[in-house]
Formats: sequence, C-alpha cells, structure tokens
Amino acid sequence: MTADWRLAVDIGGTFTDVVLFDGASGQVVVDKTLTTPAAPLDGVRTGVHQLLAKAGVRPTDITAPIVHATTLITNALIEGKIGRAGIVTTTGFGDTLLIRNEHRYDMYDLQIEFPAPPVPRDRVMELAERTTPQGVVRSAPSEADLKAVTEQLRAAGVEAVGVCLINSYANPANERVVAEHLRRELRVPVCMSSEISPQIREYPRMITTACNAATMPVIGPYLDELQKWLSAEGFGGSVLMMLSNGGVVSADDAARAPIRLVESGPAAGALAGSWFARRMGEERLLCFDMGGTTAKSCLIVNGEPELTNTFEVARVYRFKKGSGFPVSAPSVDLVEIGAGGGSLARIDELGLLKVGPESAGADPGPACYGRGGTKPAVTDADLTLGYLDASFFLGGDMTLDAKACSVAIDSVANPLGLSAADTAAGIHELVNENMAAASRMHAVEQGADLRGITVLAFGGAGPLHACGVAELLESPRVVFPVNASVLSAFGTLVTPVRIDLARSMVRPMENFDHAGTDLSERDHLLTELRDEGSRVLSAAGVASQNIRFRYGVDARYLGQGNEITIWVGEGNNWPVTYAQVVELFEADYRRIYGMTIPDVGVEAVTWRLSAFADASPVEPRTIVSTTEAAPHHSRPVRFARGVDPVDTPVYRRVELGLGQRIVGPAIVEERETTAVIRPHWVAHVTADGSLVAERGTGA
Repeated sequence: MTADWRLAVDIGGTFTDVVLFDGASGQVVVDKTLTTPAAPLDGVRTGVHQLLAKAGVRPTDITAPIVHATTLITNALIEGKIGRAGIVTTTGFGDTLLIRNEHRYDMYDLQIEFPAPPVPRDRVMELAERTTPQGVVRSAPSEADLKAVTEQLRAAGVEAVGVCLINSYANPANERVVAEHLRRELRVPVCMSSEISPQIREYPRMITTACNAATMPVIGPYLDELQKWLSAEGFGGSVLMMLSNGGVVSADDAARAPIRLVESGPAAGALAGSWFARRMGEERLLCFDMGGTTAKSCLIVNGEPELTNTFEVARVYRFKKGSGFPVSAPSVDLVEIGAGGGSLARIDELGLLKVGPESAGADPGPACYGRGGTKPAVTDADLTLGYLDASFFLGGDMTLDAKACSVAIDSVANPLGLSAADTAAGIHELVNENMAAASRMHAVEQGADLRGITVLAFGGAGPLHACGVAELLESPRVVFPVNASVLSAFGTLVTPVRIDLARSMVRPMENFDHAGTDLSERDHLLTELRDEGSRVLSAAGVASQNIRFRYGVDARYLGQGNEITIWVGEGNNWPVTYAQVVELFEADYRRIYGMTIPDVGVEAVTWRLSAFADASPVEPRTIVSTTEAAPHHSRPVRFARGVDPVDTPVYRRVELGLGQRIVGPAIVEERETTAVIRPHWVAHVTADGSLVAERGTGA
C-alpha cells in the first residue's frame, strides 16, 4: 500500500505543533516545539525536522498540500508589530480611523481608551474623487493627485498601502485606478477595500483594509521564505493557509488578504471539534482549547461551529465589545481570552491575586522553563501543585526547573502572606474561573445554556484544566482525544477548501422577484462572486466540478439600521424567491428578537457567497492496547486550597487498555500534555483511544 503523507503546521503563541497523517494507513505522528517569535520559520523547521525523523519520512514523500494555521496576524495586531502601511482615501475622510464609529463601549468612562489605529494619521493620504452610493463615478482621480499621493507615500517610507475610497463597494473603478498606479510606482503590496471588504459602513471597511495593509509586510515575507525552504527541502506539496472562517486557501491568496487569517489557529481547533462532534454523535459540544498563551472556547451545534461576519481584534479590554478593531472578516464565532499556560500571575493595586492576560509566551516562557522568566505563570502553578512532572515535560525532552518555579511562586505568595501551595492553587482556580466565565458569557450571547454539555479538551494545557472548568460550567462529561495537544494542527487536515465573499448592494428584496435592473445587477454581482470564489479554489488545487456555492444575504426591515445574516441554500444560481427569503428572515428575526414586524418590507444590504469543496476524508488509526495498565508511579497532588496533597496514581496514556476504568484522582501523562482526572471523576478509554471522564454525583 502506497503511503499518502499529509503535513499540518500550527504556530501558536508558545508552541509550534506539527502533525503527519498517512491517508492510506491512518497513521498519525505528532511533535511539538517552542515557537520562535522573532523568526517563526525557525520553530517550523525544528518541528518538521523532528517530526520527519520520528516518522522515518523524507520530504519527498510528502506531495499533498501542506496545511498551515498561524497566530502571526493576531499577535502582530495585538502587539503592534506590524508593517509600515499607508492608506489612500477620498478627500474629507482622512480622519475615519480616529473618529471610528463614534460608539463608546463604556459610556461613563471619561478616560476611555481605544487601540491606536494600525495606520497613523500622518500616513493617511486623501485625494479628490467621488463615486455615488449607486455606483456612478462622478469624478475620477486626476494624474496630478495620483502623483502627489504617490510622492507622499514614498516619502513616508511605506511598506504596503491600502486603498479605501468612499462608496467603492458599489463601483471599484476608482480604487482600481489608484491601486494600479501605486503598484507600478511604489513596488509595494497594495490592497483595495473593494476586494478586502466591499461592504457599506466606512469605519469597518477602512479598519479592515488598514489592518490588512499593515499585516501584508508581516505574512508576505514569511510565506515566501516558507515556500522557498519547503522547495529546497524537496517537499512536493503546495501550501494551503487556514482562514478564520474554517476554510483553507492558497498561500498567495492568503498573502493578499492576511486579515482573513486573524483567527486561523483557533478556527482549526473549532473544525477539529466539529469533526469529533460528528464522530461522537454529539448534538452540542464545547471546544475548550487552552494553549500556552490563550484559551479558546467554541460552541459546536449539530456538528458545525457558528460563523460571524465581523470579528473584533486587539481589544483594549478583552471583555468589552467595541474596545478593539471590528474587522469585517468571516470567522468562526469563538471567545478567546488571555488564559494559557504562560499567563502570568500578579498582585493588582488592590492587593488581589490576578492571572493574565499578560503572557510569558515562548520567550522567556514560564519560570519553570528555565529560560530567564521570573514571574509565576499558570504552568508554574500546575507544576507546584503536582499536576506536571518536571522530568517528563515533552516526554523528558524539556526538563522543567523546579527551583526557578519555586522562586517565582514565592514572589507572589510572600506579599500575600500565603504558602506557595495555596498561592499555586489560587492561580489554578482563578484561571479556571476566568475561562468558565468567558465560555458562559459567549454561550449566553448565542442564547445557549452550557449546563449538561460535553466538553472536548485539547491544547497543551487544556487537559490539565478541563475537569475543573467543567465543574464550574456544570458539565458532566469531558473528552480527552488522542493527540489532544496538537488537535488544532490536526483540524487543518479535516477542513475544506473554502472562501467566504460578500458585497453590499442595498435594495428592497421584492425588487428581485421580477425581471428588471435590480435583478440583473444582483445576478451580475453574484456571477462576479462565483468567479472570484472559483478562482480562489482553483488556485488551491480544487477541480472546477467539485466547487459548490452557498448563498446568503444580510437583510433587515425597511428603515432599520442593523441586519441579520440568513443563508438560503446552494446552487449555481440564487436558489430562492422573495417569499422564501422573507420566511427565512422572519424565522431568524423571531428567534433573535422574539417578534416580527408585520406589513413592513424586507431590504437586502449585503450579498454573501461561500465557495467550497468537501474536505478529503481523514480516518486516523489508533491502536489501543487490550491489556489494562497499572499506574506508572504515584506522586502527591493538591486539588484545592487549604487541603493536604493526595497521593495520586500516574498513568502513561500509551499504556492504557481499551475500556480501562480510571477512578479519580488520577494523572494521565503523554508526551505533549497531561490529563488531570479530579476527585469524584471516573474516566474510561474508548475504541478510538479517547479518554472520556464523567463526573460522579459527589463532585
């Protein structure tokens, strides 16, 4: 049988995960290495080389596309480590990034803060031009204005430019003139709002374009360097990049629109959760992904994650909507908080213990990494409590520094007047509370109740904290899948090639129920979206006969200022009538608001198209022993503040037998992560190798 090796890479804030999957035999091989933030490709090289050596596979054996998820774009925007970008806009609109949408996320905060725009005002250039909301070009940019703007941008030393002209979503002609001129004269990457976010509302469109322009110099060189290295090594596959919406596209398309990668890694985890939900027959599943820098929570319903058309990045306050950049990028709807293994503990100005969102990241990392970190992180607390074995971290490849850990914990414990053990337990409990609160809040926003839901725990730190978080959420069941630590990387292998496109054209819906100008304009718009979707999927290697189209529309009652998105079906043409759209719209409107408005027409605002192809089937093979394993050893573990440690059995996961029952408290170790089975929980091993823990009545 000929092997069919597929490679996946996921760059996280602390670790870079790599997965090899053989589609022929189902064999899965994984590895994990520290991320190298200053030069991300270094960590990728290290991880891939280690993985290939472990699997006995040569680069030339991998001819399938290499799928890649990354946090590079998110981290660049949050940390401000972005390219030197400029913006060109219509005269009179140069202050849009500063004015924002005039919304105050906290009405009574007199010192309200917003993140600094990714493009400062002195690099926002204006030129005279005008297109009407109906798409009529009233005036085109003059040669003199184009030359003047070009010289201003050249003098500013820009590395990329975004073009965002008023009403260009209705007609991109003027943007194309400006963009072509700038590309020719400046020789730097240029993006247009009419391609990145051709939708109404100036601030969301401009901030999305600005974020895209500012990250083009970040992702472009990395992808170029990555592809050159892969080619030099002998890899035969192209690179596909994971998007925030749960799809993948070619590296070239990703480089042109990096804003679509802003939730790339977390989306991969959500897709892995969807895959597991369908396999397990779970109607509702909560993905709990805790890595080294952040924790992510995503609700899966009927085998699919919810999607959102806007996503807020770089919030000043994580729990305050409106304090970040509202980018118009389709994304898996999830919540992400600064609660990872590297999240740092501190004492605030009121003398209270706090954890996160600041993270030690990969460099220097938690104090116990022995790389120069001095502040206590969640991983330091977990080591102090006995959840982790200092000599078995990464299977013993990375020995943890217990002394440095102790010194770091004491730096917080001593001012609080607490023991190191109680301080560590407090850190552990606080981070669990933070994650449970964020998950609960996110579910409420979706109208969901998490009580009774099954939790899928993954990420390097997820299995350590999952049972504690589940208790707070009143969840009775936690699933620890095989290779839980690298599940997001695995998720890239089960995701379809997909692109979500949108374009605004505001018209009463009833106008499209009969022949006329509006109907022909809509059909022309949808044809353009289908052509673009087909181009993107073809560039990712999808045959034209395998491309499918799904249609949606952002609609509202006439006179309203906000819309809801409804998806109406698949086909090669718009598949429904006006009456069917109204029926779907009112059903969703009633679900959200509890009512409908009679005798008021429905208006279309933005038309949406999802172009996709089904993912290749992935059936991993897991060999589970038929012999029950005895504990490898035991060690004292503390499960709460103010209580004595408990002598706890420690199992090695690879030794566990099918159906083996493990009564908590217990520790189950594997190379990349550790599962903590808390007191009053009982776990058993299933046929696919998953460890399923259920909560007893005494918990």
